Amino acid sequence: MGVSEKKRMRPTKKRTFALSAFTIILLLIFVLAIITHLLPEAQFNGEEIIDGSGVIAATLSQTFLAPILGFADAIDICLFVLILGAFLKIVTKTGAIETGIKVLIKKLKGKELVLIAILMFIFSIGGTTYGMLEETVGFYALLSVAMVAAGMDTLVASATVLLGAGSGVLGSTINPFAVGAAIDALPEGIAVNQGAIIGIGVALWLTSYLICMLFVVSYAKKVIKRKGSTFLSLQEQEAMEETYGVKEDSEKEDVKLTGKQKVTLLLFLLTFVIMIIGFIPWEDFGIEFFTKGHFFSTITGLPLGEWYFQESTLWFLIMTIVIGFINRTGENEFVDTFIDGADDMVGVILVIAVARGASVLMTQTHLDNYIIFNAAKSLSSMPKVVFGPLNYILHVILSVLVPSSSGLASLSTPIMGPLASEIGFSVEATIMGMVAANGLVNLFTPTCGAIMGGLKLARVEFATWIKWVTKVIIVVALVNMIILTVALLIL
Repeated sequence: MGVSEKKRMRPTKKRTFALSAFTIILLLIFVLAIITHLLPEAQFNGEEIIDGSGVIAATLSQTFLAPILGFADAIDICLFVLILGAFLKIVTKTGAIETGIKVLIKKLKGKELVLIAILMFIFSIGGTTYGMLEETVGFYALLSVAMVAAGMDTLVASATVLLGAGSGVLGSTINPFAVGAAIDALPEGIAVNQGAIIGIGVALWLTSYLICMLFVVSYAKKVIKRKGSTFLSLQEQEAMEETYGVKEDSEKEDVKLTGKQKVTLLLFLLTFVIMIIGFIPWEDFGIEFFTKGHFFSTITGLPLGEWYFQESTLWFLIMTIVIGFINRTGENEFVDTFIDGADDMVGVILVIAVARGASVLMTQTHLDNYIIFNAAKSLSSMPKVVFGPLNYILHVILSVLVPSSSGLASLSTPIMGPLASEIGFSVEATIMGMVAANGLVNLFTPTCGAIMGGLKLARVEFATWIKWVTKVIIVVALVNMIILTVALLIL
């Protein structure tokens, strides 16, 4: 039976209308701008704004400029994604990924669901230890190839990455960009028990991982059993097959990796491993091995553990050239392929940049400070069983507008930390309420460039993702609030 015949036999789905990621984000920016005109005007003490007194109404030019300034604010990750596209294109041209996936799928025949659970747990470890989120963008395309070849869809691939890493981030234990930033933002004189924070973080992490993993595995099982059960729209299925589809008769082929392809795959995996090692702040964990002068600090200027997107971009560029050289790719062919790969990422980059514009507008108008200051005053008279859930919900709202964990920590903790300490509530549970809420929102907010860019790579519409993931988000949120409330009552 041919590919066309099999396609005709699949249950058809109606073409559905859905707003694009660009439209959703731009509408959000304009809504935020309108809100600033409905709230009280900020009062000044000299040149300083009085906390919580009001906001500065957004001008028309600020609103229009927000996406452009978002591009400037997100330039590091945008350049990283650009080079990542070129890297993936060069590797793909060697045939190493396609052949490697075919070999892997044959070896894992019947065990694909176990692979999902393992990958999600690995991503969650990255999330709980160093806030792995934006660094996962490249994995969306990689896992999309693997999951589609294994009979699943790109929604499974997206969920494996996003819910895996996200469950770890919302249960951060030693993540310096969330927990560390929050502790550093506390005023002097307010002490925290690091052990209590880690204990709450572990409870949030493992329960959230378990919920997310079971949800993804259950959906993947349905898709494998019957292709028509995919949640993707007809347009998304067509885009998925065009980008990540494999020939139906490929399973019959006796595929083997050549020597060059094996070396290419090894370098491909090594590139991502080194990037991850480079992002983890080893000094914060008392590990000095990576911080000493070595090969990587020589070529990037910084040792592993101090990298950010500039260093990882350079690393991927170097490895792109190395892989091209090993496969004896001609200079003209290399340049053309490199440009084609970068060109494939332009849409992803624009989504990331526009998404950052919402946060820029929030900061300019002081809307973020107004919300947190006035909400904190309202929470001060609440009992513990009410304070915990409301503190969580408050930070869910704030995180939609300020998706950065370190940015939210710097904004919220100087206000919420002293408040909790003054009324005799656990500062640790209050901090972890902020961390968990921010991590939850980073599973679905359109203002997070990593999400919007990753879904774009996987050819999954944002509206589709929201419809699919809503149930698991509600369950995770309820369990989070129960854990945080219990922590408030115990500590």
